[in-house]
Amino acid sequence: MTEKNNPASVQNVDGAIVGRHSVRRFLSREVSRETVVRLLELGAKAPSGTNVQPWKVYVLTGEAKDALSKAIVKKFDAGEKEAREYDYYPKVWEEPWLSRRRSVGVGLYGLLGISKDDSEGMKRQTTRNFLFFDAPIGLIFTMDRRFGIGMFMDVGMFMENVMIGARARGLDTCPQAFFADYPDTIRTCLGIGQNEVIVCGMALGYADPDAPENALETDRESIENFAVFRGF
Repeated sequence: MTEKNNPASVQNVDGAIVGRHSVRRFLSREVSRETVVRLLELGAKAPSGTNVQPWKVYVLTGEAKDALSKAIVKKFDAGEKEAREYDYYPKVWEEPWLSRRRSVGVGLYGLLGISKDDSEGMKRQTTRNFLFFDAPIGLIFTMDRRFGIGMFMDVGMFMENVMIGARARGLDTCPQAFFADYPDTIRTCLGIGQNEVIVCGMALGYADPDAPENALETDRESIENFAVFRGF
């Protein structure tokens, strides 16, 4: 069907995309296994080069999720660092990316009442990443390290499908690259082999409507600043 004769479908898809944002505090409300399975089925509809489907997902809840969180927090609190297996951010921050990054930090910490000189407050908030922000479901995404850098794009599209599918069902998510900072601990806790790269984590659940940090919605650049149109 076209947009013209199926406006409700278009509106639903657009609403799920626009309504998705990173949530940083969740309710304890349970998410069923069946719901997670369906979201992963939707994720697997993502395109990948020659249909290789490079993604793998570890779905955690209950004691399994808590054990992983506890192990990472222990190392984080002790100042123990592990080597991330891929570059995510630039070596040197420049504009306009530096301002965008700072804007997120200012907005988040402002909502939480954490001042820029409150290092302990910032550390506590960072620690909450490794608790999956109290979400009932934690996801760890990996891919085989034999694949090239382009396959990261395919894993990203898989994750986006999961997030949009979740939003369409009244669920929320937060993709968390922080987990890639502790690949060794994740491998030990989850029994993951060295052949897999720890790509990202994700919190999944129902947003806490009373949490001030969940009011943060980041701006997006206007199309004129990132798109080039030719031949129109």
